[in-house]
Amino acid sequence: MTLLDVKKVSKVYADGTVALKDVTFQIEKGEFIVVIGPSGAGKSTLLRSINRLVDSTSGEIVFKNEDIMKVRSSKLRKLRREVGMIFQGFNLVERTSVINNVLHGRLGYMNSFKGFFSLFSERDKQEAKQLLHRVGLGSQMYKRADELSGGQQQRVGIARAIAQKPDLILADEPIASLDPVSSETIMEHLYTICQEDGIACLCNLHQVDVAKKYANRIIGIHAGEKVFDGKPEELTDEMIELIYHGTQKENANEKELEKEKEKEMVS
Repeated sequence: MTLLDVKKVSKVYADGTVALKDVTFQIEKGEFIVVIGPSGAGKSTLLRSINRLVDSTSGEIVFKNEDIMKVRSSKLRKLRREVGMIFQGFNLVERTSVINNVLHGRLGYMNSFKGFFSLFSERDKQEAKQLLHRVGLGSQMYKRADELSGGQQQRVGIARAIAQKPDLILADEPIASLDPVSSETIMEHLYTICQEDGIACLCNLHQVDVAKKYANRIIGIHAGEKVFDGKPEELTDEMIELIYHGTQKENANEKELEKEKEKEMVS
């Protein structure tokens, strides 16, 4: 079942910067897809276009049969609660408790009054506790968020996203600022919970080896264009070179120029 359908999506910023060029792909329910590419390739813009933190310039993004580029107000709020977001910088409320940060994942289901005064239901509180135990932070739930390490804070971010009970999670470089041990812990928790709960995940990463370990599918982006979409075992060294340096494409262009020169010399 197709959960998300991204059709020829482009994004051009006001200064003329082209972040995305006709990007097209689909996500099926329960897939774990990793997007790889160099800094500035458009990975973050792609994720932020899906939950409308950034508005695309053209194309279609259809989530659960709804064109999200056309939704407004209450429908947009509903969309955002069904699409969880995990940020590179954690985006926690540092001065409040760990469990309250997880409970913030339920705000999209509450009216303004209850949300403002943090009037969470007993059921929400129990589920938040269970989520913290699932990510190995059961003993830390009443600490302030800023007392935790970076890796622990990102686990809180995962629990908060799962608390939304989303159909899709967007993870934007969730391990970029973490050491290798913490990075592996984060990816294990994210992958395992998504698989257990049947949640699709679209995750941006720099690390090709990590992408190959966890992804069902890998999408490669270079200069805003999708240049690869396939299984981890199909990602060759040549394709990695193309994704990160564009070398394969540049070499192809050079060969074409050489052929043209040869034709001119012959004629």
